[in-house]
Amino acid sequence: MPSATTTGTPHYFVPAPSSHPVMASLGLFFVILGASQWINGASWGVYALAFGMALWLFTLFRWFSESVRESEGGLYGYKIDLSFRWSMSWFIFSEVMFFGAFFTALWWARMHSVPALGGLENALLWPDFKAVWPSVAAGATASPADIVEPFQTVGPFWLPTINTALLLTSGVTMTIAHHALRAGHRKQTIAFMWLTVALGFTFLCVQGYEYAHLYSELNLKLNSGVYGSTFYMLTGFHGFHVFVGMLMLLFITLRLQKGHFTADKHFGFEGAAWYWHFVDVVWLGLYILVYWL
Repeated sequence: MPSATTTGTPHYFVPAPSSHPVMASLGLFFVILGASQWINGASWGVYALAFGMALWLFTLFRWFSESVRESEGGLYGYKIDLSFRWSMSWFIFSEVMFFGAFFTALWWARMHSVPALGGLENALLWPDFKAVWPSVAAGATASPADIVEPFQTVGPFWLPTINTALLLTSGVTMTIAHHALRAGHRKQTIAFMWLTVALGFTFLCVQGYEYAHLYSELNLKLNSGVYGSTFYMLTGFHGFHVFVGMLMLLFITLRLQKGHFTADKHFGFEGAAWYWHFVDVVWLGLYILVYWL
C-alpha cells in the first residue's frame, strides 16, 4: 500500500493496471510499419500509417486525460511531482542531444567535409572545383558533376528575423503568464497564454510562407546538396517542435480555463514553459548559425 503524508495525499502513487502502454506501442508499430511500406511503394502502407497514428493519438488522449483526473483529484504528492520534474528535465536533455547532433553535422560539413573535398586527390579529378561554403553552383561547390541544381542561399532578412522577434516575444508573454499564475491572477494568465499560443501559430505560418518562397523562387530543396539538407533538417525539426510546444500550451490554456492549476501546484504549466523556452533557445542558435554565418 502506498504511504501517505499528514494531509492524506499519497506520498507514492501506484496506478491501476492499464492498457495504455500496450495500445500506444501497438499504434507506433503500425506507424512504423505503414511508413516503411508506403515509401517502398505498398499501396496499403498509407492506411496502416493512418490507423497507427489515430490509435496512438487516441491512446495518448485517454492516457493524459486520466493523468489529469488523478492530478486534480489530489492523488499526486511531492514524490510524484519530483518524478515529473526529473522526467521533463531528462526529456529536454534528450532534445538538446537531438539538436546537438544536427548542429554538429552542420559544423562538420562546413569545417571538415567540404574543405576536404578541395584536397589534392579531388583536384586531379575535378580541377575546377572550389571547396567553399555554401554550395550554390556546380563547379564552385560540392557538386562539380552538376548533380545538384543551382540554388540561392538564405539570409536573415526579413522572414527569419521576424520569426526571431515572434519567438522572443512569446517567451516574454510565457514568463508573464507564469508570474501571473503564481500571483493568483488567473484571467491575466489565460490572456497571456492565448497570446503565446497565437505567437507560436504565427511563427509556423511565417515559416510555411518562407519554405514556399525558398522552394519556388530560390530553388532551395532538401536535395540541394549538404546546405539544403542541413538547412531543412534543422529548421524543419525545429518547426515541428514549435508545433508540439504550441499544442502543449494550447491544452494547458484550456485546462486553465477549466480551473486547473493553482499558484502553488502547477507543474503541468511549468513543464510546458520549460519546453517552450528550450524551443526559443534552439531557434536563437539556428538564427545565428544557419541564417547569419
